Amino acid sequence: MAEIEFIQNVFRSGFDLTDIEWTTWAEPGRAGVEHHVLWAPNAETGEESVGLLLRFPPTAHGDFHEHLGYELMLVLDGQLDHSDGDSYVKGDLIVEGPGTQHQMSSASGCTVLAIRTRPASPRTPQHPIRPVAAAVAS
Repeated sequence: MAEIEFIQNVFRSGFDLTDIEWTTWAEPGRAGVEHHVLWAPNAETGEESVGLLLRFPPTAHGDFHEHLGYELMLVLDGQLDHSDGDSYVKGDLIVEGPGTQHQMSSASGCTVLAIRTRPASPRTPQHPIRPVAAAVAS
């Protein structure tokens, strides 16, 4: 029988989502990001996709990486800052295709649903990027 996970009112602030388990995402280039795995890659079944809830406290950031497949990000709360200079707020949906590169951060904190169809691979930026967790000028 297939598993079902139910999270009521996922649009609450990520810091109010205390009824799920959060784990610090400890990998090189990441700082402060927490995640809750909805599903993960499975070599036995050939599953490459991953579904995550991500929680970025203020100034937290991911690593700079390249997508080997598609990534869909839905901002559930707060503001997500992209290394290309764009920022996204609650309700914004971002879809990035294979080959796109970025680093995500949050100057003010946010919660995001992230779905990747394939893994991502760490990269080194080849051009200047927005500083981690830099606020957008008003």
